[in-house]
Amino acid sequence: MTLKRKTKPRKFAEPQPQENAYLVAVESRSGPDVLMPVEYSLRELARLVRTAGGTVSGRTTQRRLHPHPALYIGRGKIEEIKALREELKYSMIVFDDQLSPSQQLNLEEAFGVKVLDRSALILDIFAQRARTREATLQVELAQHEYLKPRLRGQWQHLSRTVGGPGAGNGAIGTRGPGETQLETDRRLIDRRISKLKRDIKGVRNHRERQRDRRLREGLPIVALVGYTNTGKSSLLKALVGSDVFVADAPFATLDPLTRRLGGNRDNAVLLTDTVGFMQKLPTELVSAFQTTLEELSNASLLVHVLDADSPVLESQEIVVRETLNNLGLGDMPLLTVVNKMDMLFSDNTTRKNTDMDQLMSRVDIEEIGLRIDPLDEYLFVSATERWGIAKLRARILYEFFGSNEPSQFY
Repeated sequence: MTLKRKTKPRKFAEPQPQENAYLVAVESRSGPDVLMPVEYSLRELARLVRTAGGTVSGRTTQRRLHPHPALYIGRGKIEEIKALREELKYSMIVFDDQLSPSQQLNLEEAFGVKVLDRSALILDIFAQRARTREATLQVELAQHEYLKPRLRGQWQHLSRTVGGPGAGNGAIGTRGPGETQLETDRRLIDRRISKLKRDIKGVRNHRERQRDRRLREGLPIVALVGYTNTGKSSLLKALVGSDVFVADAPFATLDPLTRRLGGNRDNAVLLTDTVGFMQKLPTELVSAFQTTLEELSNASLLVHVLDADSPVLESQEIVVRETLNNLGLGDMPLLTVVNKMDMLFSDNTTRKNTDMDQLMSRVDIEEIGLRIDPLDEYLFVSATERWGIAKLRARILYEFFGSNEPSQFY
């Protein structure tokens, strides 16, 4: 007789309920923060919330000369948002700017729910998307550096962990000056930050060896840069024809991905896809991803990818150019590629047309928010429809090998 082995029923993790977010932004009436209108900035914030796995129940803005130093928004606006909680059932409030540690604490006490800012939300998305050891280390470092100044007072209601005044009944070995839980947490975070920096330094050394090997091979490096979700990965896939992860979501690419473009060693370049930029990026994240962004400094040419369908194309272009300037890359040779041109046409007959010259004659450049700089070079493509891809490939190779007549690219 054969005995049947009893097996335990498999347990499957229950899907976690989506968190419901209420979005808040301050529309300042002074200063240079008008790069992106507040309604589009909130629309971008809503997409970040959905990318992180949440839903959006509502949003509001407040016009102020400056954000409130203690609460970011006024007390009247706080009461207005609190009155909506029963109706909207929000479980967290997300602010469109980075909050100071004291602002976040005050707001959590005022609302009685979790409070996040744009920086924390972006860090959470990066943590979800990190796949390689390098990206994981960099994201964790950024999270710890963001968290450290926010270790605030949540332990103050507890007694001191050891020793200290009033600890006369403590066990042997516990009497003395003692250490608060808050101090312990800060010390542990400092240790972790130090270890992460050492590990990242090792990763940086490995990446430098990879770059040295590429330089010895003598292949020029071309880096794709741009605002997040402008189609850089789709463009890389269209240009080189290899398997590249593509997603219609912010920050789909965290790790640089390099592929060969061209034929033999004497007529090829290395094309690198890099992490996308965004307005109001946390400074901790930019600092932590310095090893990744160093890929740009070794490039011979930057290809700046714009989204033709974006209603704030000009603002996104300015954000990218300012970021490049801050990284010391403002003087690097730049080729601007306007992607997603297919999104400007709705009829199928036009969408199937691959004659970019004919299509461009029907487009008003100023209507899509692009101010042509006579000193820059612009090419118009659609990565998904493969419009203009052959011309773009030929133009990149011409930059280094002069393999075609330059007049054909204009």
